[in-house]
Amino acid sequence: MADKGCILRLQKEYKAICKEPVSQVVARPLPNDILEWHYVLEGSEGTPFAGGFYHGKIKFPPEYPFKPPGITMITPNGRFMTQKKICLSMSDFHPESWNPMWSVSSILTGLLSFMMERSPTTGSVNTTAAEKQRLAKVSLAFNCKNPTFRKLFPEYVEKYNQQQQLSEQSVPEQLPPKLSKNENSRLKMEKLGHSSSEDMKGVNTLKDTKGNRKHSFPAWMMLLLVSIFGIVMALPLLQL
Repeated sequence: MADKGCILRLQKEYKAICKEPVSQVVARPLPNDILEWHYVLEGSEGTPFAGGFYHGKIKFPPEYPFKPPGITMITPNGRFMTQKKICLSMSDFHPESWNPMWSVSSILTGLLSFMMERSPTTGSVNTTAAEKQRLAKVSLAFNCKNPTFRKLFPEYVEKYNQQQQLSEQSVPEQLPPKLSKNENSRLKMEKLGHSSSEDMKGVNTLKDTKGNRKHSFPAWMMLLLVSIFGIVMALPLLQL
């Protein structure tokens, strides 16, 4: 059971962090347990953690602020082990160096600064910059699978959903497969052959039309010519 002074102190700190948010840091207590806070650290630009969102928790002792809290990281990050306490001068690894004047804001600001460094400590891991960058890209998707994260940080869930929508909209239309030189040549020949065939059909049609015009002769014209020929042949007989 937390001391009354502990509860009042944490309530005061929560109001302060809501009124004056800390850059790259968001922290909120559980609705039913003010001794357990969850945080999100945003990776700093110019580091392998840029674009990453790192979820973790702070467990405060009932004697806080006279005793330090325990700090763990939940999101895979390439700098600290997950679900393991991190050794810091502001954590319960070093109660002798704890200062009761430190607050949630100062603890998380110190954690973010130490995360960007390479100094080894209990709970830290050694990974390449490429691995840290890979984990940063998938960090938000990983966090959104956590029910506690979704409940405490809905703005980050909304951010993830917006990223997914933009990603789906920016997917380019699938282009047809690129053909080899041989396939291109074959298609061109087929097109030429098809065109030649169509042209020949047109020529034959034209010839047939002309031929039909030559062979077809009107019947009345034939009768007129026969009549004129008969009259011409009959004229000498009429003179006799």
